[in-house]
Amino acid sequence: MSTKQQDSLFIKAAFSQPTERPPVWMMRQAGRFMKEYWDIKNRYSFLEMCKTPEIAADVTMLPVDLLGIDAAILFSDILVTAEAMGGDLSFTQGVGPRFSNPVRTSDDVDRLETGVVRKLQYVADAIKIVQQRLDGKIPLIGFAGSPFTVMSYLVEGGSSKDFKLTKLMLHNEPELAHRLLAKIAEVTTGYLNLQIEAGVDALQIFDSWASALAWDDYKEFSHTYISKIIAGLNRQDIPIISFCKGSSVFAPLMAEAKPDVISVDWNADLLNVKKSLPAGIAVQGNLDPHILYADKKVIKDRIVKLHERMKGENGFIFNLGHGIMPDLPFDNVKYAIDVIKNELT
Repeated sequence: MSTKQQDSLFIKAAFSQPTERPPVWMMRQAGRFMKEYWDIKNRYSFLEMCKTPEIAADVTMLPVDLLGIDAAILFSDILVTAEAMGGDLSFTQGVGPRFSNPVRTSDDVDRLETGVVRKLQYVADAIKIVQQRLDGKIPLIGFAGSPFTVMSYLVEGGSSKDFKLTKLMLHNEPELAHRLLAKIAEVTTGYLNLQIEAGVDALQIFDSWASALAWDDYKEFSHTYISKIIAGLNRQDIPIISFCKGSSVFAPLMAEAKPDVISVDWNADLLNVKKSLPAGIAVQGNLDPHILYADKKVIKDRIVKLHERMKGENGFIFNLGHGIMPDLPFDNVKYAIDVIKNELT
């Protein structure tokens, strides 16, 4: 991390240091709710955007320039690791990600490569360009998908509502599942260290589908591997954020992996989660993103209410409980950020 960022609101809050107001950024802040995103997206495929450093940097900078957030997050996708390992990945409008060669047998798992971090150099190149453009103004967050979440896409062959095939593998062939997860975890650790080397100021691990799992399965098939990844990071001065859908339930386990920040979904009372965690672990969240569809008076009331609840607590990063939806009105998102930056003391 650059020494310039040690005094940023975001880094201080991530390390549970006092801040004059909570810093704010939002998951999926550089996305489809912006006209400017579509101006770029209509010219390139999604994977082209991810794999072309200049374009990835352009998209990363949109919320910096248009929203005035306190931290940028690199524009990329959680599935680039799976593609580098040998997944035949495509994105279709209205369908989402697809793998034409799903991973369901022992041979399929054997076929996946692990010495692939060099294939992800385009991400490191994008980080360097973004950092030049940010010029120390705000921190840059890098990220990766958790092994369980990436595994679910590989096994299902894409998005899933019930994760039936993934859960069948966990329950009927746990050794095969562990082999697959271990391979993904190895690549993910190398990939996040590549991002640190390229110059990110913080990292977030996205376990987007953890809420599909029972407690014991989460512990065995997700938490175990996130713990290994965090233990394998060159994390000096780099705060690590752990996010999962289901964090309102899994937060006590998530804390055992020793992240600096736990990002909390909107189902929980944020202060109760904070007080249940070991000292020195910050929380991020946890406004329901659907609030941003509401009238501005409602948006402001909910933001103020959450802030009042967290008042006096060090280690609070204002965010949503999940990502911005594509059809949210841009003006409402901008208004929410302005309220947080200008009206919370």
